[in-house]
Amino acid sequence: MHRLILACAAAVCASCAATTTETVAPPFAVKMHPQELPVWKVPNLGIGGEAYYAPDSFHVIAQVQDPDATKPVDPRAQFGSFTYTFTDHGTEIRRINNRGNDACSYYFPDMLRLVWTSTRDNPQLPAGNWNDDADYPTGAELYVSDLEGGNVRRLTHNQYYDAEVTVSPNGEWILFGRQIEGRMDLWRMRPDGSGEQQITFTGDWQEGGAAYLPDNETILFRAWKRSDYGRSPLPMTLFTIRHDGTGLKQLTFDDEMNWAPFPAPDGRHYVYVRNVGEQKNNREVFLGDLEGGEPVRLTYNDGFDGFPSVSPDGTKMLFTRKSAHEVGVFTYVMDISTLNVGPKQGH
Repeated sequence: MHRLILACAAAVCASCAATTTETVAPPFAVKMHPQELPVWKVPNLGIGGEAYYAPDSFHVIAQVQDPDATKPVDPRAQFGSFTYTFTDHGTEIRRINNRGNDACSYYFPDMLRLVWTSTRDNPQLPAGNWNDDADYPTGAELYVSDLEGGNVRRLTHNQYYDAEVTVSPNGEWILFGRQIEGRMDLWRMRPDGSGEQQITFTGDWQEGGAAYLPDNETILFRAWKRSDYGRSPLPMTLFTIRHDGTGLKQLTFDDEMNWAPFPAPDGRHYVYVRNVGEQKNNREVFLGDLEGGEPVRLTYNDGFDGFPSVSPDGTKMLFTRKSAHEVGVFTYVMDISTLNVGPKQGH
């Protein structure tokens, strides 16, 4: 399964009815590996985390450390990453929040509002560690603001971990993960914070990293079992579920780490991360198909590749990468316009 070549992408997508949006990669796009599509590193940014495109498929929102920082900030530090917006050419860089410690963030489809996670109002609580689910920051709350970081409104008021936030394509629902007493489940609510509804109710499975498909009802997510803690790498499974909690469907059936899924705008494909190599310690990005079939490997890097997300027009993929010569992970873009995963009629 792992010995795949990028040429398989044409076969994976051949049955899709094509309506692509022509895109022109910036002049600094290069092939970093012979089997990769053109890639570029977003310039002028500090060490970053999850990044997601705005509806215009050009602006980006992410949690990023100070661009002038010269080394990674301890993930347990109270002041580490903040919410930034910028273009995928590294221009128009704007810091949205200025206190606490931020995590996942997302654009609303009207491109007038942002939703983001922060510990800004809970400095009295332990800093926690965004990278350790046994020590997630219990003061993480959800906020909305305008594109300048103004008109901030706090949506959640508790001492849980509320994070891993995305927005439905029609803007009617905010989707997020909530951890209560060590148990992680999926939740949704309206953009004004009303109508909270729990989607999953599992004792062993830890659901998170979720996003809506174009139908505004189906959710793609990953989960792992608390009973598997201690295994390395930790097995993870991909699922879909309707946002009313029905129709759970398992997508992966191996014992691998299938992680960080994100749907393509065609409603059929998705990108995600899995470990490769004999030691299972190299994370790479793959393209999967909700209708089944072998996944297609998209990245080839001896370091870390993770947190992929596809632009609304289906032509570009954001991801984080740690190259051998870099300290920390940074935001990269891959030109995937040839994969034909853009919006289809009816989406």
